[in-house]
Amino acid sequence: MKTPIEPTRVIGICGGAVAGSEAARLFAERGALVIVFEQNARPYGKIEDGLPRWHVKLREKEYARIDQNLDTPGVLFVPETRLGEDLSFPELTGEMGLSAVILANGAWRDRPLPVEGIDRFVGRGLIYQNPLVHWFNHYPEPEFAGADVDVPDGTVVVGGGLASIDVVKLLNIEVFRRALHERGIEVDAVAIEHAGIPQTLDAHGLSADELGISGCTLYYRRRMQDMPLASIKDPSPAQLEKLEATRVRIMEKVMSKYLVRMEECCVPVASIEDGDRLAGLIFRKTAVEDGRLHEVDGSDFEVRTPLVVSSIGSLPQPIEGVPVKGVLYEFDSEERGALRGVNGVFGLGNVLTGKGNIRDSRINASAVAKRIIDEALAGAKLPPEQIAPILERVKRRWDEIGYAGDYRAWIEAHRPAS
Repeated sequence: MKTPIEPTRVIGICGGAVAGSEAARLFAERGALVIVFEQNARPYGKIEDGLPRWHVKLREKEYARIDQNLDTPGVLFVPETRLGEDLSFPELTGEMGLSAVILANGAWRDRPLPVEGIDRFVGRGLIYQNPLVHWFNHYPEPEFAGADVDVPDGTVVVGGGLASIDVVKLLNIEVFRRALHERGIEVDAVAIEHAGIPQTLDAHGLSADELGISGCTLYYRRRMQDMPLASIKDPSPAQLEKLEATRVRIMEKVMSKYLVRMEECCVPVASIEDGDRLAGLIFRKTAVEDGRLHEVDGSDFEVRTPLVVSSIGSLPQPIEGVPVKGVLYEFDSEERGALRGVNGVFGLGNVLTGKGNIRDSRINASAVAKRIIDEALAGAKLPPEQIAPILERVKRRWDEIGYAGDYRAWIEAHRPAS
């Protein structure tokens, strides 16, 4: 916490996970002083709360990389500081006097299920993906204080991407784990994920039929081969054919290993109510003509279920002062990442691309960060007398939350449960 003696770029980053930490390291290595504002005590973002806990090795690898990035000399970490609550957007972009502000705060708000009035059933027959995975990842922890989530057999999932695959696996793993528990058989959810449900049951001389479990069903608006489970940019016809075959193989493996069912080419159009609870959905069949998806008239059918999980994507949280276009922040392009109408503010990673993929987020963060510091910030250095009050503001926040400025010591004291 020493004020530089030479003019220096001072960059504020909101979000310390994959994209934010990667940009922080790159900026610091290019001589900038970087202040990373993180909403949580730990900076692991969707790695901790969006990836189900059976991704043990991947989570540990990403935790270590984020830690290394944020422990780079020249990076100041400010935990437990949420943009829009603990720190206002006008303060960040104006009063603090930073050279630039980077939005790397990801996407934590579930995209609304497109059924009129459906959100009144949240907690009463409807749950969204983000709170479901957060619960699954944290309920085994002794200090977990959240409400338990009832995961019934026969749950309906609306979605179709990689995150939806995790959701259907999670649901069936929990249903079978609890059924085994009722028979006095204790098997960890991570162990079930590794072995698969049929193999786990076989090891105990059981079957799904004996347990009376039917499992969850994934409803997807397109065909199985259209699912965004693997992708290539601008594939040739031959590549597309192989890509579609790969997607089918991935989904068929999920169905056989985790006893998941799937219904293709249907979209939810209305709710089925039972008093104050959601009792199911009315779906409509879809078809593709000339590459365009359309709903088939007269094809509606009812699906009754004790629980609907919506898994159709995530969006950035709205923040007062951040311009939006529709449901997304309004940036000029995915390549430059400049926030429209607000000078010196940029986005990178998932908040910019809308993609949750770790690799894509890191690549985008690296490319945009390099472009920002080479082009947008070529002459944006601050003199020491302007930097000193910025650091004083950071120190006050550190004192408020009890952070002593030692990133490694803080992380060791707030290490996530394994």
